[in-house]
Amino acid sequence: MRVLIAEDEIVMAGAIAEGLRLQALAVDTVHDGDEALQRLAVNEYDVLVLDRDLPKVHGDDVCRAVAGGDVRILMLTAAGELADRVHGLGLGADDYLAKPFAFAELVARVRALGRRARPASPPVLERAGLRLDTTHREVFRDGRVVGLSRKEFAVLEELLRADGAVVSTEQLLERAWDEHTDPFTNVVRVVVMTLRRKLGPPAVVETVTGVGYRIR
Repeated sequence: MRVLIAEDEIVMAGAIAEGLRLQALAVDTVHDGDEALQRLAVNEYDVLVLDRDLPKVHGDDVCRAVAGGDVRILMLTAAGELADRVHGLGLGADDYLAKPFAFAELVARVRALGRRARPASPPVLERAGLRLDTTHREVFRDGRVVGLSRKEFAVLEELLRADGAVVSTEQLLERAWDEHTDPFTNVVRVVVMTLRRKLGPPAVVETVTGVGYRIR
């Protein structure tokens, strides 16, 4: 899942981004509405965490501009009154969270919106003896617990969501890494290699030469 955080409080934006990255999400951050619109125009995001009071282009205007598209919008604001929530949802936001908030609730809401951003898939994904629980960040192979890094988990999640279809290296870079990743890097190949090793034999991650990867 790929998330854009549009928050003008730099410390808060950084804290949210780091917390979401610990949940194996790919995260980019911007600090004004104009930059948010620019990123949304060139990158595909599942969820936009949008502070309402942004400089340059107000969060309300950002919401109006992108509502109804593929990205799901979680609006953040210091105003938590009912009228404010109703107004925010009326702009096209999919969810609304008042500051201050519990980070666990933010994560739960982002994940819930992310599931709605693409064709619906359950929070627990299973295939070829693998079981991946997105809520608890747990992976099992034939009942055995498998400890994965954040990127390994994110790559495996994308492969399982594809339900046997091939996922290209470019798609994995788009969905599991942020925009600062060199598109010519071999990082996907390295992560797939370590993922295979941790999952153990027989190998379930298949390389489709010249195309990408899939779970058999």
